[in-house]
Amino acid sequence: MTVLLYLVPAALSLGLLGLAAFMWSLRTGQYDDLDGAAVRVLSDDDLHDDDARDPRPHGAGRR
Repeated sequence: MTVLLYLVPAALSLGLLGLAAFMWSLRTGQYDDLDGAAVRVLSDDDLHDDDARDPRPHGAGRR
């Protein structure tokens, strides 16, 4: 029964810590752009990778 004297305050402090972290994330704007991440997943970045590996200037020698 004495273990509850340690577990209850530990559980309450962890809960308050989680609530504080959530409130901090709300204030700093972590949830402002929910649709942006979903759209960025669908973008095709493979086209840009080919340009990065090509040492020639843009348009030089391409057909």
